[in-house]
This record gives sequence, structure tokens and C-alpha cells, in this order.
Amino acid sequence: MNYKNFPMVPRVIFGRDSFSQLNDIIAPKRLNIKAPFIYLIDDVFKNNTWLISRIHLSYDDKIIYISANEEPKTSQVDALVEDIILKTKERPSGIIGIGGGTLLDLAKAVSIMLTNQGETKDYQGWDLVKNPAIYHVGVPTISGTGAEVSRTTVLTGPEKKLGINSDYTPFDQVILDPELTKSTPKNQWFYTGMDCYIHCIESLNGTYLNAFSQSYGEKAFDLCKEVFLENNSSEKDLQDKLMMASWHGGMSIAYSQVGVAHAMSYGLSYLLGTKHGIGNCIVFNHLEEFYPEGVKLFKEMVSKHNIEIPQGICTNLSDNEFDVLIKISLSLEPLWENALGKNWKTIATPKKLKELYKKM
Repeated sequence: MNYKNFPMVPRVIFGRDSFSQLNDIIAPKRLNIKAPFIYLIDDVFKNNTWLISRIHLSYDDKIIYISANEEPKTSQVDALVEDIILKTKERPSGIIGIGGGTLLDLAKAVSIMLTNQGETKDYQGWDLVKNPAIYHVGVPTISGTGAEVSRTTVLTGPEKKLGINSDYTPFDQVILDPELTKSTPKNQWFYTGMDCYIHCIESLNGTYLNAFSQSYGEKAFDLCKEVFLENNSSEKDLQDKLMMASWHGGMSIAYSQVGVAHAMSYGLSYLLGTKHGIGNCIVFNHLEEFYPEGVKLFKEMVSKHNIEIPQGICTNLSDNEFDVLIKISLSLEPLWENALGKNWKTIATPKKLKELYKKM
């Protein structure tokens, strides 16, 4: 049997105000004064002096502000890479992604495409990247996606929504500063936190489960329950715990896989542009037959925090559009096999998926 030999994030710093150490951390990685650091930052922080003032640009370093209103696209990565190549004298010393899952995925993808030829869409899949990425740093400002720890960068391409899954994808350095999550809007906090919770449920109930993924998944699951169901933690403790839940949830799926909710939400994202966290919630709300206990707990969390899960987003879709949803979803074969086993195609039929999508 061939066991997966997965890379880990080699360096991680955790703690409130650890973001202030960013400059000291990256300084030794500067190749020369003509090789800049490129900061990809969520544009919600454009006028946030509390955060931006702690970034010290030197030489030709640049900040590129990017909207996270849409899911990251392969074409967006290509445009960023071209822009960076045209505007820098030498290959950058590194890429620093600051934001949620969208910005972290873009940072990982850009760092890969600066050293690999062709278009980003050519690398959507498993182990297609040939050359190591340039040095890249992840600084999450919201907790839940696990993008800070995973070996994938999820992108919507012209034909599919699929990650660049490779040993060169994980960050070289991650800075986990819970204080950076303090201004997250409540709905976004919940949807992204549920991405982590759903990672746990899909990993812990999957056929790929093993002691490695189980140990991380169980810890993340317990932390999610503390954050979203209990009332005995301070705001700071909640921020710390959710950041750790995100990390552990990402580690859990690194050595197993996600399942039905992610497979089906990829379809929603590709066709309708539904944001990943919301998409997972919309789908998971209807998956009692696959994850009965997980969905029951999820609905308790939704009720406790007075969250409105969008309804009826598939109501007016045509048969052709349903076919696209189903095709994208069923193309994610490892997810379905983890969820349902080797004979998953007898359960996850196009007819079955159409019935589920029509409920959403």
C-alpha cells in the first residue's frame, strides 16, 4: 500500500499581535534589493491603518488590494502573475497573502504560477505542479477555511472548480494572530466557521478516516462546539479557539478528504458564484440522510446565532443548468468516494443530486 507523504507548513507562529513580527520573519528571505515582496491583501483593509501600518515596505515591495467578493478564478491568478512579472525587475522574494480563504488561495496559486509555465487552469488537479513555488506566507484574517494549512488552492476555472493540489502549494510560513479576526462581520464569521465544522463532519464520517485525520478532526469538532454552542468563553478565547479549530480542521482533511457538502457546493460556486462558506451551509442544511447527527447539530448552531441560510437559490434553474451543477459536482470523485465508499456512483446518481439541488 502507498501511503501519502504529505508536506506540512514548516513554520507557524501563533499569538495575539504576532502579526507585528511579520517584517522580522520575512527579512532574511529577501533575495536582493530588486526582488520585492508582493502583498496580496483583502481590500476591506485598504483604509484599516491598524493593520496596514504594521506592514513596512522596503525597496520595490508592493501591496495589491484584491476584492474577496467573488471566489478566486484561474483567470484572476493569470492576470496577477502577468501584472507582477511586468512590474518587477526580478522574480519576487515572496508572496504574502493577508485575508480569508480567497486571498490565501490566490497567494498560494500566484506563488506557484510564478515558477511554472502555462495557464493556471492547466494545474487544476492532483500533483500536476512541476517546479517549487516561490516563498509564500499566509496570514488569515478570518477563521474556518483551513486554507492556511492545506495543500490545495481552490480555484474556479473555465471548465471546473478544482484545486491545485500539490506538495508545493502549502505556505512556507503562516502567522496565526487571532486579533486579526476581531472585525469579521457576524454572518461571515458564522459561514466561514461552518466551513471548518463541515470539514470535521465530512472527515470524521468518511471512508478515508484514519487515526491521523481523526485526531485532528475530533479536536477541531470539539473546538467548534465550544465556539458555536457554549457560552462560557470570552471574545478573545473564542477567536483563539476558532483559529485553532480552522488549523486542526484543515489538518484533518489533509490526510483524508471532504465529502458530499463540498462536492455539491463546488457546483453552486461554479454555476452561481456562491461563496464557499455560504454554499457549504446551503447544501449541508439538506444532507440529513448522509450526516444525520452533524446536520442536527448544525441546525442548533444556526438557530442559536439567528443565522438565515439562503433558500431557493436553485428554484429557477433550467435543466441545462442543473446538468452543469451535477457534472461539476460528480467530477470530484475522491470526495464522493470518501463520503460513500467505492460504490458511490450507485448512490450519488444524477437523479439523486438533482432532487437535492431542487431543495436548495
